[in-house]
Amino acid sequence: MLMQFAATLEEYQEGILAYYTYPISTGPLEGTTTKIRTMQRQAYGFRDLGFFKLKILGIHETKHALVG
Repeated sequence: MLMQFAATLEEYQEGILAYYTYPISTGPLEGTTTKIRTMQRQAYGFRDLGFFKLKILGIHETKHALVG
């Protein structure tokens, strides 16, 4: 198992080390996607697509939970 682990690390070595040179993460993007999908579930059946788009554009401005 240790040999397999070492081989895996060697295979992904370039990408792992690149993170330390350029610490870019997709975490914020994944969080925004999760918020949009939550809003979609909450807004199921609504007909006003324009309002839904405005709520998506306003996600980054709020620091509170998306309720209601």
